[in-house]
Amino acid sequence: MTLLEVHQAWAWAAVIGNGVAGAWALAAHWVPALRRRALWWFTGAAQLAMAVQVVLGVALITVEDLQAPDFHLFYGFLTLIAVGLIYSYKAQVAQLHLLYGLGGLFIMGLGIRAMLLG
Repeated sequence: MTLLEVHQAWAWAAVIGNGVAGAWALAAHWVPALRRRALWWFTGAAQLAMAVQVVLGVALITVEDLQAPDFHLFYGFLTLIAVGLIYSYKAQVAQLHLLYGLGGLFIMGLGIRAMLLG
């Protein structure tokens, strides 16, 4: 399996993972029974998967000298910025599940947009 194929397959894992994490956190905002420690572990894993996706993309550009569309790169790095912003606001927001729910869906959308431009 080439690095490009890994990048393309991992994109689905990162996008779907963040979508599921976002939907779970958003549902947990309204249904307290869904507020489990596993939600935070899953959210962390999904966001880490997105960071790995960006690293794979950077490796494609540097190691295999591939050229990607500028907006693909923009949305890829914007996902990392979004993860950082969401994490940085967690101490300042009273509605933590709402923040991570909408944030996870936003990250998923950025990933989809990057995939459509790639």
